[in-house]
Amino acid sequence: MAKWKTITSDYIYKTPFGHLRKDSCELPNGQKIDNYYVHEYPNWVNAFVLTKNKQVVLVEQYRHPGKDFFLEVPAGKVEQSESFEEGIIREVQEETGFTSHNKPIVLGEFMVNPATQTNKVITFLILNAFQSSSQNLDENEDLTLKLIPFHEMEGLIEDKKITQLFTKCLFFSKELPFQRKTSLVILLLS
Repeated sequence: MAKWKTITSDYIYKTPFGHLRKDSCELPNGQKIDNYYVHEYPNWVNAFVLTKNKQVVLVEQYRHPGKDFFLEVPAGKVEQSESFEEGIIREVQEETGFTSHNKPIVLGEFMVNPATQTNKVITFLILNAFQSSSQNLDENEDLTLKLIPFHEMEGLIEDKKITQLFTKCLFFSKELPFQRKTSLVILLLS
């Protein structure tokens, strides 16, 4: 198995939210693909945020492409000058008003859709969160803060009240090292 060779790359458009690129490629077997479309997006961050009272901090918002309201973990794109950790702390603070004295724990870095997208999502766990301010939303954001008891999350997923992929994956994450999983389970059951 070998990587594809890019022969040409041309941008169809560029926006502040992402770019669409058309590549011509040669496969290892010599076959050529003239129109392979690639979406270039900035990296995203998201977090499973848990309060000391074992409530999950979520936001609900309308998503135009999905034509519905979605209950989700706080998330957003990383700004150019930020580290992933700085990005998630800022996003959680802006979207929810919550913060924590604990350092965010990296759960993993995942390609969002490597078939057509260049970006990855960096996923965090934030423990012992508390509300330190009100929301500070961008002009195009309309988010409702929701605090959900941890023990209700699985039921919301089963009842299809939570259908957003990243939120579901975070709840069922196996990416925590065993010691952290054990600590998290002990924390949640205590």
